[in-house]
Amino acid sequence: MSTQPGVFTIPRRLSLSAQAAAAIQKAVLENVWQEFLPSERRLCEMFKVSRPTIRTALQQLAQEGLIEIHHGRRNRLLQLAPPVTQSQTRLVVLISHQPISQMALTAYQGISEMRAHLAEQGFTTETFVCPSGSAAVQRRKLETFLRQNRVLCCVLLSLGKELQEWFAASSVPALVLGSCHPAVKLPSLDVDYRSVCRHAAGLLRAKGHRRIAFLTPQSSAAGDLVSEEGFLQGLGQANDAARTEGIIVRHNGTASNLTAKLDALFASNHPPTALLVAKPRHVFFVVGYLLRHGIKSPGRISLIARDYDPHFEQVISHYRFEGESFAHRLSRLMLQMANKGFLQKVPNLIFPRYVAEGTVERV
Repeated sequence: MSTQPGVFTIPRRLSLSAQAAAAIQKAVLENVWQEFLPSERRLCEMFKVSRPTIRTALQQLAQEGLIEIHHGRRNRLLQLAPPVTQSQTRLVVLISHQPISQMALTAYQGISEMRAHLAEQGFTTETFVCPSGSAAVQRRKLETFLRQNRVLCCVLLSLGKELQEWFAASSVPALVLGSCHPAVKLPSLDVDYRSVCRHAAGLLRAKGHRRIAFLTPQSSAAGDLVSEEGFLQGLGQANDAARTEGIIVRHNGTASNLTAKLDALFASNHPPTALLVAKPRHVFFVVGYLLRHGIKSPGRISLIARDYDPHFEQVISHYRFEGESFAHRLSRLMLQMANKGFLQKVPNLIFPRYVAEGTVERV
C-alpha cells in the first residue's frame, strides 16, 4: 500500500516590486500618508528602488483596490486605515500645520523611519493637521483631540510659539522636530541652523564678499529666526565687519513677492555679490530668476543653499548630512520618550557638512 507524499508549502519567491507593494501597503495601514501617496520619485527615494519597480508596485496596489492611479497627479488612497479608538493606549501623534507628505525630504524620510520603528515596538502613530486660524482656535482643536484620544506622546512639527508654550505647560510628553522658541522648555531635534548660517556668512566674507543677502521666509519658525541671528553673527566675527554688509530679505514665499525682492536687490546701486537662500524650493526659484536675468553664478553672484535637496548635488553649494543620521536620532529619541514617558528638555542639534559645488568663488 503506497503512502501519499506529504503536502508542503512551497516558499514564495517575491519580486522586488511585490516587496515594494507590501511596504507601501504597510505604510498606508500605519497612517503614514493622508488621502494621497507621495510622488513616484519620493517613493523611489524612500524604498531605494527604481521608478519601474515603483510603477509595477503601484499597479498591483491599484488592482487590489488600495489606490487609484492618476497620471500627472498624485495617486489617491482608496482604503484608509481604521480610525484610532479610545481603547488604544500606545498612540503617538504627529502634530503639524501641513500633511507629512508635503514636508522637506529629510524630515519626511526621518518621520517615515521613526513610524516604522515605533510600529515594530507595538506603538500606533497618527497625524493631526492643525486647522488654519488663530492659535486659540488651534489650541481648542488640539485639546478636543487629546481629550478624545488616549495619547501617549506627541511630535511637534513647525508649530508656532503659542502651541509650543501650551505643550510645555501640559502633561503630554512632546518632542519638537525643529527648534524651540526662546523661553520654551521642550526636548527638540533640529539642524543647527544658527551655526550653518554663521558658517556660510563667514565663508562668503572670507571669499571677499562685502555685500551678502540672506533670503528667508517671513515666518515665526524658531529655526528661521536663529538662522538670521547666525547669519549676522558670521558677519560680525571679522575685523573688517564695518565694511561687510549683511542684508536679511524676508519674503512670503510667493513668486511675485520673491521676484519683487530680487528686483529690488539687483536694481540697487550696490547689489549683493553673494546670496544665502533658505528652503530648497526658494533656491530653485532664485536660480531661475538668475538665469532669466543673465546673472551668472558663479561670476556675478555666489550662491549657497542653507538646506539640502538631492538636485543640489554637483550643481549648487549647500549643507547636508546623511539622512540616516537624522532618522536614527529621531527614532531613538521617540522610542525613548514612548517607552519611558519623558525626555530631557534640551535641544539635540545636528550640524551638517558644507558641500562646495562651484557656485561660490572669491571676489
